[in-house]
Amino acid sequence: MCTNKMYATFLKRGIDFVLSLLALVVLSPLMIVLMIVGAVKMKGNPFFTQARPGKDERIFRLVKFRTMTNEKGPDGELLPDEVRLNGYGKFLRATSLDELPELVNILKGDMALVGPRPLLVKYLPWYTEEQRHRHDVRPGLTGYAQAHGRNTVNWDDKFRMDVEYVKHITFTGDLKIILATIQSVIKHEGISSETSATMEDFTDYCKSIGRKPREEGTRQ
Repeated sequence: MCTNKMYATFLKRGIDFVLSLLALVVLSPLMIVLMIVGAVKMKGNPFFTQARPGKDERIFRLVKFRTMTNEKGPDGELLPDEVRLNGYGKFLRATSLDELPELVNILKGDMALVGPRPLLVKYLPWYTEEQRHRHDVRPGLTGYAQAHGRNTVNWDDKFRMDVEYVKHITFTGDLKIILATIQSVIKHEGISSETSATMEDFTDYCKSIGRKPREEGTRQ
């Protein structure tokens, strides 16, 4: 128990820093190629950045390779995800190469290699008090839910997995998650949910079960 606590509190961040730095150096040629190809395929900026809640619900800017175009309909609104997700974007998602720029977030300390995936800021008021514990740690490049179903896992199970992970962080557990994630990526498992090209909106799910949002959005 003491060893696990030491890993979660002190060693995990150091390991994340070293591994993300090494990965950025080794993968930099591939990332440069993806930047160039992405600029062509996405007709502009190859990067996607978005505000996401991190540890203690503090907001940071997540960076990924763009997988969807910015095509809009006659009303000026973005077209549905499945329309904007082109062949190149599907390739990036299937191989998880779109996640590579998040190594910079890990290096900066916004994220960890393993942890609950950072979701949308707009979801914060809809969490139960138990679900909010997913933000007791840094969000991860991958996590337990990612390694066990990815986008096919329903919201309740996803958050249950996240909170369970937060309560039992171990070095061997993180290693198993990383290995399971690699296996999932190789098999192209869990890329889409049963009803969406990505994952159903959590706010829509909460409304469907009659849950009401909290008034405050983040912790102080």
